[in-house]
This record gives sequence, structure tokens and C-alpha cells, in this order.
Amino acid sequence: MLEAEEVIDSPREMVRAHLLKYLATDGDEGFIWNGAPTLLLTTRGRRSQRLRRTALIFGRHNDDYLVVGSRGGAPKHPLWIENLLVDPKVIIQIRASVFPAMARVATPSEQPEFWQVMTKIWPAYDEYQKKTERQIPIIVLSIAKDEAAVVQS
Repeated sequence: MLEAEEVIDSPREMVRAHLLKYLATDGDEGFIWNGAPTLLLTTRGRRSQRLRRTALIFGRHNDDYLVVGSRGGAPKHPLWIENLLVDPKVIIQIRASVFPAMARVATPSEQPEFWQVMTKIWPAYDEYQKKTERQIPIIVLSIAKDEAAVVQS
């Protein structure tokens, strides 16, 4: 992903406001949202090929970051998941630090452990799962080891 490319922020007003506050303050405002830590995830649009950014609650497992594709329990995955399934190269921002990462869906054997990690951070995920027939995926974000340690935006 090229730093000079324009990034399109989430069209959802609440998410966009969160993103703008997070970006303007390097996460001093917005890193903690309703008591949960958040990161900014940038994916490449699977159709448009444009960079798209959203804010997500995250957890940790060893060196990896975990995010949940809940969409509040809607019947379909969020679009950011559809994007990273096509191109797993993503950018994550945590506070002022920006990292290239690779995204993958947690395996069925990893899902229960990772689900527990994430529901401790955001218990509403259990309610979201009850609202939908789809298995809500957990996405594992691994910092790219062969890239520069930190890419500043």
C-alpha cells in the first residue's frame, strides 16, 4: 500500500467521527472507545482498488492483533472483511504507530480461544453472535516481519 494514496474513511458518520478524532490526535482521543481499545484498519477495496479505513476494537494474542467481523450481528460480513479476503495486505494504526500487516481468518481451532479474548474486551459480541446465523469471524492481524518496523503516516 502506498503512503501517497488517498484513503477513504468509513461512510458511517459515527465511525468517521471516531477516525477523524483518532487521526488528529494520534490516538490520544479515540484509542479508547467506550472502554475498549481501538485500532485503525486500512484495506484495499476488492472492486475499487482504493484504500478504505475503519476503526475496530482489538485484542492481543502473543504478537498478533485480533479484530472481530461482527457488524453488530448483521447477516453479512462487514465489507472490510470481504476486502481483506481478496487482498490480505493491510495497514494498522495503533495510536501514532502505523504498521503493515497480513490479515487472516482465525482457524476453527483458534476461534474459541480468540472469541474469549475478544468477549472479555467487548461482551456484546456474544449478543451479536446470537442475532445471526453466520459464524462471526475473528481476524488475526500479524505485523509484517520483513517490512520496516514502523511506517509513520
